Amino acid sequence: MRFMVIVKADRDSEAGKMPSKKLLADMTTYNEQLAKAGVMLAGEGLHPSSKGARVRFDGKGKTSVIDGPFAETKELVAGFWLWKCASLDEAIEWLKKAPFEGGEVEIRQVFESEDFGEEFTPELQQREARLREQISA
Repeated sequence: MRFMVIVKADRDSEAGKMPSKKLLADMTTYNEQLAKAGVMLAGEGLHPSSKGARVRFDGKGKTSVIDGPFAETKELVAGFWLWKCASLDEAIEWLKKAPFEGGEVEIRQVFESEDFGEEFTPELQQREARLREQISA
């Protein structure tokens, strides 16, 4: 199973404040442990929402763009990991070892092909497989 681990933003991350040298070192050690265990597939920090935008779709073919920053810090994402774990419980156990000094982190299971049922036809599965090959090349 794959899980997205979503690190929530806070005032510091939204202000563009960089983590301390100690936290960066601790996080690097933690990421090395995740990678060595075969858990970590990807992980990145994100710039503050002031450097981003949102695109809203109205369902009628029109879009609108909203430039950051965005007001609700508690609903913003500051970074993420993509992990491969046997279960949600395993992902939680790994996350409990993270060197965070505060905040909140969310774990969400990523859909796999088999989760989509009959609607995800063999033809669509083949197209998806080709896309994944293209992306990883």
